[in-house]
Amino acid sequence: MVETGKSYFKSAGDQPLLRTTIPEHFAEVVKRFPHHEAAVCLPQEKRLTYAGLSEQVDTLARGLMALGFGKGDRIGIWSTNNLEWLLTQLATARIGALLVNINPAYRLQELAYALKRSEVQGVVTIPAFRGSDYVGMLAELLPELKVDTGDVIVSKEFPFLRRVVLYDPGNPGKTDPSWPGITAWQTVLAAADTVSEAELDTVSATLSAHEPINIQYTSGTTGFPKAVVLTHHNILNNAYATAHIMHFTEQDRLCVSVPLYHCFGMVLANLLCLSVGACIVLPCEHFNALEILQAIEVERCTAIHGVPTMFIAELETPQFAGFDLTSLRTGIMAGAPCPPALMKKVIEDMHCREILIGYGQTEASPLTHLTRRDDPVALRIETVGRNLPHQEVKVVDPATGETVPFDTVGEICFRGYHVMKEYYGDTEATASAIDRGGWLHSGDLGAMDPEGYVRITGRLKEMIIRGGENIYPREIEDFLFTHPKVAAVAVVGIPDDFYGEEIMAWIKPHAGENLTEEEIREFCRDQIAHFKVPRHIWFVDEFPLTVTGKVQKYRMRERAVERLTAEK
Repeated sequence: MVETGKSYFKSAGDQPLLRTTIPEHFAEVVKRFPHHEAAVCLPQEKRLTYAGLSEQVDTLARGLMALGFGKGDRIGIWSTNNLEWLLTQLATARIGALLVNINPAYRLQELAYALKRSEVQGVVTIPAFRGSDYVGMLAELLPELKVDTGDVIVSKEFPFLRRVVLYDPGNPGKTDPSWPGITAWQTVLAAADTVSEAELDTVSATLSAHEPINIQYTSGTTGFPKAVVLTHHNILNNAYATAHIMHFTEQDRLCVSVPLYHCFGMVLANLLCLSVGACIVLPCEHFNALEILQAIEVERCTAIHGVPTMFIAELETPQFAGFDLTSLRTGIMAGAPCPPALMKKVIEDMHCREILIGYGQTEASPLTHLTRRDDPVALRIETVGRNLPHQEVKVVDPATGETVPFDTVGEICFRGYHVMKEYYGDTEATASAIDRGGWLHSGDLGAMDPEGYVRITGRLKEMIIRGGENIYPREIEDFLFTHPKVAAVAVVGIPDDFYGEEIMAWIKPHAGENLTEEEIREFCRDQIAHFKVPRHIWFVDEFPLTVTGKVQKYRMRERAVERLTAEK
């Protein structure tokens, strides 16, 4: 449906919206494809059929119930990609608990914020990965873990948190946690014997498709991560509609190169596959271009997702030409603007002839726009396509809120089943993001043509997108300001050929103080995620200001680009 002359589009669907919960829909898929391969995790050397996956999910769900978790509880998962992540996703949905996705790159300050913001009651985590000691960081925040409390935590600092569950993907049989206050994964599974399958089914039968089931963190307009609350109806329909557009079936095998904690991984990879009986292939714990190429060849994957930087890394792998990627057919590139030249290389060199460009945001479950395989090449390369079925989109004048004419730049707004329920515990921010008409304001700028195809041109908000990661300057500024030598700081995103954008910090030291880049980076280490640490650091005496004293960040970007270009 098109509003004459105005940038408004409503996409009708050739199939009705699903009205089921995630466990209900998953159960139907298991019945249809019990012996079909559902998940493969190459680092763990494990394979599960749909029947096997369902059995393990139910065991974990019953174990969580035995520990006292149930409908409406919030269970965080802090981990890299592995089978246990998938099991936890489905087991929490089975009992109606909200899975709280925690970025595995988070450090102390960010972890504490995430746990408090969502009032997390349980955390499922791995021991460590590379430079991240997850158990050590949790023990620093929760000294109670260092004493035997019978596994139930009582913390003044985190009053809602009562359990930390530890699993080791490399040693699944391990039952001895690092600290006595931690509950072992095997203990949870053993506790399942005290809860019957009938009791589990009774709980699942009480769930509603419109109840919340997931909390994801995203950077918002006030500068700190918001806890986005999503329902079964939100994310299951988004995944199912995407699978339909991609012509995904039980014959497809998706190589998952994106992190599962992100909507891209959890919804558009895991749920997408599970909604139609396809196979999830996990090639590595954390992105590794070589291991991904190996997985595509060995597992004969038909699809691959990723942000542009991931595809660049795969194409530039020295051994690239030696891999047989002819099994690839489709996939989604999203998370940052895709250069047309890159799109062509993925189609031609990776044999991914039906690769699609996607666009959306976490608050929209996440996908709002996707190109189609039969779109003209120009539209597949230069636009983010049309909105998904049963969704509305319009482009408005940011100043007036009025819908603008076609091919006119304005703010992109969404309405439909996919719009989030709320920001957890933040009614003010929710009202700011979703207007009285039910429209979610994206903060992104774009233009729509009369056929509904959208071109993204920029952002109203200052959020930086670095390699698919959403980063808000205010969060970094507030942290750097705590350095005793820093008098003032301003953070901006500047163009980068590889990551799309990189972080630049302009820092004004206190009078008489000397600061070095290494001091700032050392200050950031182990306190904020590595991707939030500024790559470019300039020490200045003043910032470009307006007459009213506001920092002119666009002037900062202009000066930075000029100087960095001259230095090349």
